[in-house]
Amino acid sequence: MDAYDVPLLVESSEDTNITDLLVERAAKTPELALYARLAKNDDWDDVTAADFLKGVRALAKGLVAAGIQAGDRVAIMGRSTFEWTLIDFGIWFAGAVPVPIYESSSPSQMEWILSDSGAVALFVESATLEARFEEVKGSLAAVTRVWRFDNADLKSLAASGGSVSDGELELRRKQAKMSSLATIVYTSGTTGRPKGCELTHRGFVDLAKNATMELPEVVHEGTTTLLFLPLAHVYARFIEVLCAHAGVRVGHQPDIKQLQAGMKSLAPDFLLAVPRVFEKIYNSAEQKAESGGKGKIFRAAAAAAVAYSRALETKRGPGIGLRLKHGVFDALVYKKLREVMGGNVRYAISGGAPLGERLGHFYRAAGLLVLEGYGLTETHAPHMIARPDAIRIGKVGQLLPGTGIRIAEDGEIMLRGTNIFTGYWKNPKASAEVLEDGWFHSGDIGKLDDQGFLQITGRKKELLVTAGGKNVAPAPMEDILRANPLISQAVVVGDNQPFIAALISLDAEMLPIWLANNGGDKTMSVAQAAKAPIVLDELQRAVDKVNKTVSQAESIRKFKVIETELSEESGHITPSAKVKRNVVIADFSPLIDEIYGTPPRTAEVPKAE
Repeated sequence: MDAYDVPLLVESSEDTNITDLLVERAAKTPELALYARLAKNDDWDDVTAADFLKGVRALAKGLVAAGIQAGDRVAIMGRSTFEWTLIDFGIWFAGAVPVPIYESSSPSQMEWILSDSGAVALFVESATLEARFEEVKGSLAAVTRVWRFDNADLKSLAASGGSVSDGELELRRKQAKMSSLATIVYTSGTTGRPKGCELTHRGFVDLAKNATMELPEVVHEGTTTLLFLPLAHVYARFIEVLCAHAGVRVGHQPDIKQLQAGMKSLAPDFLLAVPRVFEKIYNSAEQKAESGGKGKIFRAAAAAAVAYSRALETKRGPGIGLRLKHGVFDALVYKKLREVMGGNVRYAISGGAPLGERLGHFYRAAGLLVLEGYGLTETHAPHMIARPDAIRIGKVGQLLPGTGIRIAEDGEIMLRGTNIFTGYWKNPKASAEVLEDGWFHSGDIGKLDDQGFLQITGRKKELLVTAGGKNVAPAPMEDILRANPLISQAVVVGDNQPFIAALISLDAEMLPIWLANNGGDKTMSVAQAAKAPIVLDELQRAVDKVNKTVSQAESIRKFKVIETELSEESGHITPSAKVKRNVVIADFSPLIDEIYGTPPRTAEVPKAE
């Protein structure tokens, strides 16, 4: 199968916009808890749909009174919090256009987004972020108002809107139509300067309504989820809109280090995350078992889980011996893992990168069905997703209603539908490069099976071509490497080189645990561990595992360990957890030169901003 489309299940009138989803929800179930606000001691205070709508309207009136005009761009910078969502909807109700900025963005990145978008006002979460703005405000004369949302600014702003009538606000709220610009979301910038994606109300509304109908077991009125991904990312942003429409109670956890505590106290029914989160949960459980002398039991349980899940895909299903094993390990291992995630979680939606078959099978057998999805900022997040009754582990699922797909001759994934963005903000050249006759060039490479399930094999621009002419997709190999608890990130290299190699960074959080469990010195620094034989031997085993999955020409012949952890703070990882490959290759070119025995380079490769 090379191309197909799926029609919408439900269509909205042209005068609909995102705000209608909240108004309709509050009218239908005013007393339903739509949000849970994080309080002290990991308690949660519920906010009903009616109260949230009241707060949104008050904030929107304050924005109107402050001079915000319909169509104005208003930026939001902060972690994922209840206030972030309140502001987002408040801006929409005022007829303006929210522009999210990652909380981790540097002053120069902040300056670029504010300047490029033409933002006239800014919400920041904290004094730290306000100080970051102060560094660059001299070149941002258009940004005339700055509000904080960790102090009394939001209350003051809401109180200032008393002169704005309900009728005036309603006119503002209804100005946007389905085709109107809803938000400008800037790509996280794996290469070059971030581009602003023009996303429409249609994209969010159609996806929210149709995804709710397609996933009734997962997303339905009265369920709970914990939102910890950055709301500056389109994935979390779509879930924000989806949950308001579907009546899902949302709790926000701004500190990823408190994720486990948040899951335990909120007890979500479903989660959304990137694969790295599921890898971390698995690796932490494995190392904890090792520390407690139960590593052998955990490994046996993991192997049984994968075997059990694979057997579910056969006609005969798991045999009696495998079912008995599964029952025993459920009591000993799987149940405890579910309790770590709050005890109620049955489903998870994973996107951003492939999860991998091993983890997909493990989690399914452990009682957590991970539904892999696929999409980009340019598609308002999801374009395809697995359904609970239609899963192909290792593939990202099937189309959502209102979308289409085809595979080009060179393997590139082409997408179309009501969710495709209208173009890049103030960048017609870049828009023309990716939009053609209604089709969006995704830049990803993949293949469809005869039932419409998509398998992604890599990024078109990231394909490596060795000196011998062999095309190599680095992403699948990197995914397998990252499954090792010692490995934080891996970058496979070898373009125009005689063989394939890899740069590996260690996981600073898991390193001392792994060393303690394996007879090493747990006080080792990352730099020391990068040269330690016990660590290098384990990394070689991880590389050997990769090499069993590829041809000899694709196999990793050498690797080098980076002596610092690749992270967002170091400038090598985007806020959406993607590796900035070109920056890593530029910054660690001496290591690559060591691998291939070439002289040190004299020309510097410019960093992506």
